[in-house]
Amino acid sequence: MSPKKPIRKVLVANRGEIAVRVMRTCREMAIATVAVYSDADRGALHVRKADEAVHIGASPARDSYLVVEKVVDAAKKAGADAIHPGYGFLSEKAELARACEAAGITFVGPSAASMDAMGVKTTARRNMNAAGVPTVPGSEGPIADEQEAKAFADAIGYPVMIKAAAGGGGKGMKKVEREADFLSLWASARRESAAAFGDDRLYLEKFLDRPRHVEIQVFADEHGNVIHLGERECSIQRRQQKVVEESPSCVLDERMREAMGQVAVRAAKAVGYRGAGTVEFLVDAQRDFYFLEMNTRLQVEHPVTEMLTGLDLVRMQLEVARGERILAQDQVVRRGHAIEARVYAEDPARRFLPSPGKITYLRVPGGPGVRDDSGVYTGWVVPQFYDPMISKLVAWAPTREQAIERLIRALGEYTVHGIATNVAYLAAVLDHPAFRSGDYDTGFCVAYERDLVRPPDPAFEGVALIAAAVEAFRRDRDAAETFAARAGAAATRSGWARLGRARALRGGGR
Repeated sequence: MSPKKPIRKVLVANRGEIAVRVMRTCREMAIATVAVYSDADRGALHVRKADEAVHIGASPARDSYLVVEKVVDAAKKAGADAIHPGYGFLSEKAELARACEAAGITFVGPSAASMDAMGVKTTARRNMNAAGVPTVPGSEGPIADEQEAKAFADAIGYPVMIKAAAGGGGKGMKKVEREADFLSLWASARRESAAAFGDDRLYLEKFLDRPRHVEIQVFADEHGNVIHLGERECSIQRRQQKVVEESPSCVLDERMREAMGQVAVRAAKAVGYRGAGTVEFLVDAQRDFYFLEMNTRLQVEHPVTEMLTGLDLVRMQLEVARGERILAQDQVVRRGHAIEARVYAEDPARRFLPSPGKITYLRVPGGPGVRDDSGVYTGWVVPQFYDPMISKLVAWAPTREQAIERLIRALGEYTVHGIATNVAYLAAVLDHPAFRSGDYDTGFCVAYERDLVRPPDPAFEGVALIAAAVEAFRRDRDAAETFAARAGAAATRSGWARLGRARALRGGGR
């Protein structure tokens, strides 16, 4: 049966590894691709991988990747009949879905109405409460008055979490340990939320002690079918940003997995969902779980599920966008264990400062069960304008222990010169006894910071200086040899060539 909405050309409204990732599946499906790029990304890998590319503005994302009109105009200009948003940027903007609909372009994602229902956290909490999905105890909606908020916090008891209603990525989020700090942290969260989202509305939740962050991947089609593909554990976080993700979670058994899966399916059905989505939960020490939020897009960590199930989630997104039916729940088979580590251009020894710059050498790992999703190459300059993630390294193996060993081995093969990375930090996380035992929570990176971040070794700095000197010598030598080779080539030109060049210089040649 042919699809109801054929897709022949997709504009990928993103950059970096996720744009490359989407384009790879499109190519396998014989779908042409269009890249969009800013000034800083003129030579980026996703531009090179696409069949065609459209420039959409200056380097800052607010002048290019975040402008709905520019993205839709680029799709029209290129004749694309669909837009895939990737993750981040416009991926959860209902405005883009509406603009696509108005332009007669297929949006590869949920409807604008579903995004509205889940995009604002307080609205999502109300919808989930109405659907019988358990949520963390807290305020029903945003609280405008700081004294009213403080009274609410006093009533539910400290510690509490102040959260931005339009939040994400840990922005506008503050933990309040005691009553005396409440007002100052409330004001700080409000300023941060306004700066990050242009929206300073805040709400409150009870802080859960030693929670684990477990999310369920769901998929839905327009025919009313909703399934789940199991969980991913994302408790290894630094500053509320996920660093390492794995599946299966060490805290779930089959009964709990099925219970969370059914709740996630119920959450998706409650908002008439379509496409790929992730329902995120917090799991407390008693193994009770609470709805946290729903991401209405593909997740960064989706390769973990792909490695476990053998499914291509981007292909499934495109098939749903074409009006096709998803597979049945009993067709989903999970096997083995998968772990993903996010490789960032940042320096752990210098408080994780971003490390933009030119990649002078890159060698990525390989071998059985290893996958590297990357958006960079040797010679590429990592720009300062965007998220510094350069790659996602994933390992699969029959058991968790084997997957850990395989990923540590792969990280050991990962070689990047020219910029600092967190590769050594990731290996330290995986090799830590608490991680290996599976006994960890969202406070892991703070609790074991001294074990994970090692200050620069003075002896190593000496070695690094020697290495830099050797590298400089090698470059000078190569340049000299190149110059000599060119001079030699000129000196050995044939007599006919020298005569022709002499005539040309006198103006008598042709």
